[in-house]
Amino acid sequence: MSIEEAQKIVDEWINTTGIRYYNELTNTAILMEEVGEVARLMARLYGEQSFKDTDTDRDLADEMADVMFVLICLANQTGIDLTEALKKNLEKKTKRDKDRHANNPKLK
Repeated sequence: MSIEEAQKIVDEWINTTGIRYYNELTNTAILMEEVGEVARLMARLYGEQSFKDTDTDRDLADEMADVMFVLICLANQTGIDLTEALKKNLEKKTKRDKDRHANNPKLK
């Protein structure tokens, strides 16, 4: 599925199953909560933290999808075309970092 398709599918889901969008501030708080859940799982899967009994049924892919879902909601609410935003962002990074990473001895 393309990013454009994902934005349309999420919008349709919100307006049918979800009834309506939460306001932008609520969705921003939810996004932070979802990112925190990804961070918590990463700390346990790839970091030094151990799992608690309540963490064992978590799925990293599902947690990342939750982040994407809420980010798409915010993009839809604020009129942002994420496909175009990502293209512009990659162009910016390419121009800004074209030599930076290649010349970084830490990455050798």
